[in-house]
Amino acid sequence: MAGDNVLHVSDAEFDEMVLKSDIPVLVDFWAAWCGPCQAIAPTVEELAGEFVGRIRVAKMNVDENPKTPGKYGIRAIPTLIVFKGGQVAEQITGAVAKSQIVGALDKVL
Repeated sequence: MAGDNVLHVSDAEFDEMVLKSDIPVLVDFWAAWCGPCQAIAPTVEELAGEFVGRIRVAKMNVDENPKTPGKYGIRAIPTLIVFKGGQVAEQITGAVAKSQIVGALDKVL
């Protein structure tokens, strides 16, 4: 489902691929059964292409990886979290407009 610029991360890889990243990482917490998650997916993929080299984009299936969403208190999906330097920099919940996501990414850059 994800494009070439989108990583799929698991609980096991999260620290290495997201928290230790040298550039900010936008993580899309989603599930296959979630309609709003499917609706926002093309936007997330577009952003991965538009911000290539400046922001890494990753997707995490919350059904397959319950530990990480639990750690960050994710109660609703889709939830997008921007991590910078191993910390939560921005968080957006719900299928929001692309401009809102771009605004959050611009804040951390």
